[in-house]
Amino acid sequence: MNMITGIHHVTAMTSSAEKIYDFFTNILGMRLVKKTVNQDDIQTYHLFFADDKGSAGTDMTFFDFPNIQRASKGTNEIAKTSFRVSSDLAIDYWEKRFNKYQVKHQKIQMRFGVKTLEFEDFDGQEYVLFSDEHDQGIEPGTAWKNGPVPIEFGIVGLGPIFFRVSNLELFSLILTKHLGFKKIAVEDNFTQFEVGKGGNGASVIVEFRKDLPFTQQGFGGIHHVAFRVDDEQSIKEWINYLNQAGARHSGFVDRFYFRSLYTRLYSGILFEFATEGPGFIDDEENYETLGEILALPPKFRQMRQEIEKLVRPIDTVRSSKVYKKEYLDMGDQHERK
Repeated sequence: MNMITGIHHVTAMTSSAEKIYDFFTNILGMRLVKKTVNQDDIQTYHLFFADDKGSAGTDMTFFDFPNIQRASKGTNEIAKTSFRVSSDLAIDYWEKRFNKYQVKHQKIQMRFGVKTLEFEDFDGQEYVLFSDEHDQGIEPGTAWKNGPVPIEFGIVGLGPIFFRVSNLELFSLILTKHLGFKKIAVEDNFTQFEVGKGGNGASVIVEFRKDLPFTQQGFGGIHHVAFRVDDEQSIKEWINYLNQAGARHSGFVDRFYFRSLYTRLYSGILFEFATEGPGFIDDEENYETLGEILALPPKFRQMRQEIEKLVRPIDTVRSSKVYKKEYLDMGDQHERK
């Protein structure tokens, strides 16, 4: 069977599409590669932030469901999203950047031998930066070339995804027996697993906590995590596998930008399998203008007028802007790009 090769994307919920666009664009320096709607709820924006080209394994996406409550964090949840940066020096840069922009963050710390930095957005959504300084696993993406963050310090993909569970034995079994992960390290009450080539882009970290109440989803929380698979044939093989295992699932879902399959193998946690392509550069948008229009998959395009009345306009044009690279006194002049 075609196995999982790494993390594909994470989808979370935000209280404000406008604020999350500002946070990811102007502070995190990630590129909005698609501004579209939730294909299951067309009155809701679905924003995709990724690397320079919208590569699989680099994107975090957001829904802004109307009138939802704030997430109540607890156990049995996808707890934190992490991002990859190229070096330990980049972690130091981000500490300075978060101080400048008054982003709530923790102290730099080592986790499983890797230099990391935890931070939050305006909703209390939790993130971690992981250094790729010694990473030898699945390849990273490319930092957004025209954004405000110097390329050498920019975010280049998704790092390990954090889960918090009350039944570590069951969750470990799901990861290893059904999803093909390998247990590689334990640190306090955290266990690290990796799949495929491994490394930051193909790892998950599981925190064992049975002393907490179950999480309640809402803004500031994560909706689901998607794993990378090669193609549509891989999706079909996973459907057959889940059928044989007696696991409920969505069946084949065509998201246009990729093909998907959804399942809940553990209570409260939604997994997705998503294909490497086709990707975000398509018949509506080229590389230069990614994320600037309200993009719609073909099956929704005849409804454009209706959809445009349901979602408020958000100005996401960046191709006509020039962002000044913010070095924050990091590095020598000759290293600046």
